[in-house]
Amino acid sequence: MSTTSDDDNHRLEALGYKPTFRREFSNLATISFAFSIMGLCSSIATTLNTPLLLGGPASVTWCWLLGSCMCFTLGSSIAEIVSAFPTCGGLYTASAQLCPKSHRAIVGWIVGWLNILGQVAGVSSTEFGLANMIWAAVSLHSPTFQLTQGKTVGLFAGLLIVHGLLNSLATRYLAFATKGFVFVNIGATVVIIIVLLATTPRSEMQSAAYVFGSQGIINQTGGWNNGIAFLLGLLSVQWTMTDYDATAHISEEVRRAAYAAPAAIFIAVIGTGILGWLLNVVLMLCSGPIANLPGTSGSAFLQIMALRMGTPAALFLWSFVCLTAFFVAQTALQACSRTVYAFSRDHGLPDKGYFGHVASSTRTPLRAIWFTTTLSIIPGFLDLASPIAANAIFALTAIALDLSYIIPIFLRRLYANHPDVNFRPGPFYMGPGLLGWAANVTCIIWTLFVCVIFSLPTVFPVTKFNMNYASVITVGIVFLSGVWYVLSAHRHYHGPTSNLDEGTKARLGLEEQVDSTSISEKEKDRVFVSLGSA
Repeated sequence: MSTTSDDDNHRLEALGYKPTFRREFSNLATISFAFSIMGLCSSIATTLNTPLLLGGPASVTWCWLLGSCMCFTLGSSIAEIVSAFPTCGGLYTASAQLCPKSHRAIVGWIVGWLNILGQVAGVSSTEFGLANMIWAAVSLHSPTFQLTQGKTVGLFAGLLIVHGLLNSLATRYLAFATKGFVFVNIGATVVIIIVLLATTPRSEMQSAAYVFGSQGIINQTGGWNNGIAFLLGLLSVQWTMTDYDATAHISEEVRRAAYAAPAAIFIAVIGTGILGWLLNVVLMLCSGPIANLPGTSGSAFLQIMALRMGTPAALFLWSFVCLTAFFVAQTALQACSRTVYAFSRDHGLPDKGYFGHVASSTRTPLRAIWFTTTLSIIPGFLDLASPIAANAIFALTAIALDLSYIIPIFLRRLYANHPDVNFRPGPFYMGPGLLGWAANVTCIIWTLFVCVIFSLPTVFPVTKFNMNYASVITVGIVFLSGVWYVLSAHRHYHGPTSNLDEGTKARLGLEEQVDSTSISEKEKDRVFVSLGSA
C-alpha cells in the first residue's frame, strides 16, 4: 500500500501539488462514491415529475435512453482527462493545462467558477429534493398534513448542516462509510423494480404504446409543441447523470487514483444508465392513470409505489430511496468542498488561501466544507419566493457542470499540437483514433443542445414566478466573474499554481510557474504509468 501511495504522491507532485490528504479510498469506496453521486433511484424519484407531467410516459422512457447514451460519451471523455490529471481540482485544473500559457488564467477562472456554481447548485438541489421526499412521505401517511414553503426550506437547511457535520469527519471514516453506499443504492433500485412488477396485475399494466409509443406523449406544458414537451424529459437523466468529475475531486484521497477514479466514473455511468432505464420503464408500466399523479404526496414516484404495493410497504421502501438521496448529498458536498479547496489553493478566491487549508486533526479541508455548506443553503431560499422558480436550480446544475466539462474536452482537441500543451494520457485512454474523436465531438454537440433545452421555460403562460432562471443565473455568474477577473482577480489569480517547496521543485525540474507541461521528461516517465503496463 505504501508503494501505491508513493506512486500516487509522485504523480501529484509532478502535477505541481504537495500531497496533503490521506489516501483512504479503496477501489470499492471509489466506485461506491461515483455511484452515490448519481443517486439512481433517489435522483429519478426527485425529477420524475418533470418528464412525466410535461411530456408523458414516452418522454420518461425514451429521454432516459437517449440521454444516458449521450452521457456515456461525456463520461468516457471526462474519465480520459481525469486519468491524466488526478487532482482534486478535477477538470478545472485540467482545463488550464490544456490551453496555451497565455490563456491559462482566464480559462481556469471561468471553468473554476462554472464548476463551483454547478456543484453548489447540485448540492442544494439534491438536499432540496431530499427535503421534498421526506415531506412527501409525511403527506402520504397523513393526508391532512399542511406543508408550507417554510417547512421545506427549514428541513433543507437542517439536512445541509447535518451533512456538513458528517463531512467534517476524518477521511478514513468517510471512506469506510462510502463503501456501503453502492449496495443500498443498487439494492433499493432492484427491489423496487421486482416489487412493482410482482404487485401490479397484468391486466392493469400499461400498454407498450403508452410506455414507448405515441399514446405516451402527453403534452401538459400549456404552450410548447409535442417535440419540445418531449425533450423537456431530458432534465431527469441529465440531472441524475451529472457531476461525473466528483470522483476526480477526491482523487487526492484515492489509492491508485489514475486508475480508480476514471474506472469508477466509467462503471457508474454504465450502471446508472442501464438500471435507471429499467426502473423508468417499470414505473411507467405500473403507473396507473396519469390524471392521478403526482397525487397527495406530490411525488409521482412515491404515488406509483403506494398504488401498487400499499402505503406501508411503499413508505418502507421509500425510506431507502431517501437514504440513497442522503448519500448523494453527502458525496456531493464532499466533492464540492474539495473543489473550493483546490480553487482557494490556487488563489482563485479572494481569501488569500484561507479555504485552501487542511485541518491537521482530520486531514480534511474543514474551512472549505463549512463555506460550501453555507453557500449551498442560499439557492434553497428561492423556494420562499417561488416553488417553480426553485426548480431552476436543477437545470442550473446540469447547465453549469456540463459546460465546465466540455471546455477541457474541446481544448484538448483544439490545442493538441500546440507547443505549450503536452497532453500525456493516463491509464484510461480511448486512443488518438476515431473512437476518442467520436466520443469527444458527440458529447460537446449534445451538451450544447441540452443547455438550450434546459434554458426554456417549462410551462405556459410564462410569468415572473414560473420563469426558468437557470440560463440567466449561469450567464450572470460567468459575466460577473469575468468582470471581477478583469478588475481585480487577475492580480492574485494566475491559473493553477504549485504549492511545492523549492527543494521538491528542483528535484522534479519544475519551473517557477508550475504547470504540467513543465515537468521534465525524465520525471514524467518515472511517474507515468502506461496503458501497456496496466
